[in-house]
Amino acid sequence: MSIDYQKWTELALENKPFPREDALTILSNPDVDILKLTSAAGEARLKNFGKKVKVHQINNIQNGYCPEDCGYCGQSKDSEADINQYKMKSEDDIVAEAHEAKKKGVYRYCMVSSGRGPNDKRTEDLTRVIQRITDEVGIKTCLSVGLVDDEQAKKFKEAGLDRLNHNLNTSEKHTPNIVSTHTYEDRINTLNAAKKAGLDNCAGMIVGMGETDEDILDVAYELRDRNVPSIPINFLVPIEGNKLFDFDQLNPERCIKILCVFRLINPNAELRMGGGREGHLRGLQSLALYVANSLFIEGYLVTRGDKKHKAFRMVEDAGFEIDGINLESEDESSSDRFAIDENPDIMNPKTAQVASGRPCSGAGSCS
Repeated sequence: MSIDYQKWTELALENKPFPREDALTILSNPDVDILKLTSAAGEARLKNFGKKVKVHQINNIQNGYCPEDCGYCGQSKDSEADINQYKMKSEDDIVAEAHEAKKKGVYRYCMVSSGRGPNDKRTEDLTRVIQRITDEVGIKTCLSVGLVDDEQAKKFKEAGLDRLNHNLNTSEKHTPNIVSTHTYEDRINTLNAAKKAGLDNCAGMIVGMGETDEDILDVAYELRDRNVPSIPINFLVPIEGNKLFDFDQLNPERCIKILCVFRLINPNAELRMGGGREGHLRGLQSLALYVANSLFIEGYLVTRGDKKHKAFRMVEDAGFEIDGINLESEDESSSDRFAIDENPDIMNPKTAQVASGRPCSGAGSCS
């Protein structure tokens, strides 16, 4: 089968419907060249977003105490993951952390709370927090608090919320294999409520949960049909104690292909490398920036992630720019930027002076 990468580029640049058969080829055909594919999908990224990368930061404002049984989540009622449960943070703490995020250069501050959805009191509490961040901080906001109805979405919008996140996570067909305490339709209803209130939708999926290629495409095309402007793609993190741990579906090349498919089907959307990017994309994270134009820093809900400095350096080294920040203003020489890993000591312990002052003998390891 001949692979027409140029056709894929032209379709994406013109935001024309991408053939499902071609999308399936990308995911299933080992002959698809990863570099040519990234170049084809990357043209739409460059056209719509240039070389800008939007940085988001999650604030897990309530951890645990969740009645839902989502198999991928360490906060699920069925998870045995060792987490520190806490009720919703204070209003002052959440606002203070928004100030800190803005100082770091974060473009959007994402508040996430466990639970099925907010009750009336929690809705009022969240509304006050959003209003204060709008008035006092001046940073773009996103809220993810479970299922939301029309009236709640309206209140959040009036308080100044920019965007409501509610991921589809997987296809309608595969959803019962992932969770039983709510339905795919419940998630669609929340996105509808947000859109009705004038809030931007933020919705994506988690890959690596035993889904098929068709499941991935179902989500990608659903998001296109809904014209969702913000799409986070998360990669299942193997958390000990979770019902869904590892299906051995992900490697760096597979992750790149999935991101490319979402870009080609949704060329105008902000496409975000979400949770698990560090562990699954690994050395191809820089390549993924040619397709994705957004990422998270400073960790996720219950797992760690890249710190600001490391993520920003990766973005800059790949030839991209952090939206809203001039990285060149940082006073660092090339020697300051040189790094092998997190250990600042660059010397080989087998051949360099050790702490005692003795040189290595050349046989074995230094002690």
